[in-house]
Amino acid sequence: MSVDLRQIDEFRWELPQTGLMRVPGIIYASASMLTGSGQAESLQQVANVATLPGILKASLAMPDIHWGYGFPIGGVAAFDWETGVVSPGGVGYDINCGVRLAGSALVAEDLRPRLEDLVNALYQQIPSGVGSTGSVKLDTREEKKVLSEGLRWAVHKGFASQRDLDHTEEGGCLPQADPELLSERALERGKNQLGTLGSGNHFLEVGVVDAIYDEEAARAFGLFDGQLTLMLHTGSRGLGYQVCDDFLADMTRHLKELDFQLPDRQLACAMIQSQTGQRYLRAMACAANYAWVNRQILMHHAREVFMRVLGIGPRELGMELVYDVCHNIAKREEHVVDGRKRVVCVHRKGATRAFPPGHPSLAPEFRPVGQPIIIPGDMGTASYVLAGTQRAMDETFGSTCHGAGRVLSRNAAIKASKGRAIYRELEDRGILVRWTGKSTLREEMPDAYKDIDQVVDVVHGSGISRKVARLRPMAVVKG
Repeated sequence: MSVDLRQIDEFRWELPQTGLMRVPGIIYASASMLTGSGQAESLQQVANVATLPGILKASLAMPDIHWGYGFPIGGVAAFDWETGVVSPGGVGYDINCGVRLAGSALVAEDLRPRLEDLVNALYQQIPSGVGSTGSVKLDTREEKKVLSEGLRWAVHKGFASQRDLDHTEEGGCLPQADPELLSERALERGKNQLGTLGSGNHFLEVGVVDAIYDEEAARAFGLFDGQLTLMLHTGSRGLGYQVCDDFLADMTRHLKELDFQLPDRQLACAMIQSQTGQRYLRAMACAANYAWVNRQILMHHAREVFMRVLGIGPRELGMELVYDVCHNIAKREEHVVDGRKRVVCVHRKGATRAFPPGHPSLAPEFRPVGQPIIIPGDMGTASYVLAGTQRAMDETFGSTCHGAGRVLSRNAAIKASKGRAIYRELEDRGILVRWTGKSTLREEMPDAYKDIDQVVDVVHGSGISRKVARLRPMAVVKG
């Protein structure tokens, strides 16, 4: 594809509306981010998404954009609720892959003498890797409660509190979930995987707050300089993968019934108001609810490991959830489009919700400053906490980036890391790492990702979110 981008301003670029495109593409990036290899493929995907019926305003891409299945990872698109489509490729295979951040009452120096003991215990006690199983075993009846109730189930079982619900996107539950729509294979895959990290880029990270940019927002989020933190990144595991696979197969079989042309079969979709579209959204909600419970149980178990290794109680540890956000989701939301409120279906694939100050969906403590946004880095540099803004609501349907974004495929990263001891390189930076998969560290080495500082500078500079704090990793457990 020959990409002819028009620069709008320092951080925004337009992909003009041509051919079958119904709207233009808008890419948030610095000039240097658009020169790397592989950018043409992801920009072609931005253009492809712009051809889908009912799309509003623009096909959007965040600065962490890279090639994905159908939609680019880092892609955002909103569709009219009555005339638009829903596409599993716009959500992804790992439904509600997301990240949660917990703060503590400790400072980094409290942990340093026991850091190696802690990371070893976390590695031993937190199940990770392909096919890993957790301590919470479910029969079919109980699993369906998880899928329909989300974090409310975790509260009833003693894994969560009301505060956890208040500090989780959507309160940790999409109410339209209907477990009866899931295949037997999806249910079977979900029975034994609650409380597991999984593999690939999923991780648990112990960090420290090493910079505060917005004192008011940091106080509202419960963050302070030198604070010890815990970050978790995982999703709906095999259950979510199966839900996506099942519905992609169903929608692909019926491509000939669509009365519009798809530029890519990976954009298989259904009209939102069709029976298939509604069935997918209700099944997707089940996987999203499962993912929220999965991250909650992981935090619960990690908190117990902290207390046991450090020999302290819950009050001394003071580990509480800052916020939990999802990255791969399609949701019914209200947004102002062309001066009037409209009900839309927002697809965020590798993108984070970024609601502004005053939004009614936020907990009272967050309304003066905006929604907390957690942006993990590459395990070797830094991660960021941001806050949502009104400009995000105006321009990106309340969305921002979700992480650093890959610049090397997993195979390319393995080749580039040949002969290197990635764990030693990380230890030289003061970061202890434990991992499960044979090639995990090579696939996930810091060089495989974009510069997180540059990514965050784009979303901060463009005004679609603002910097609140920076976190530095101390120890990482990878799947």
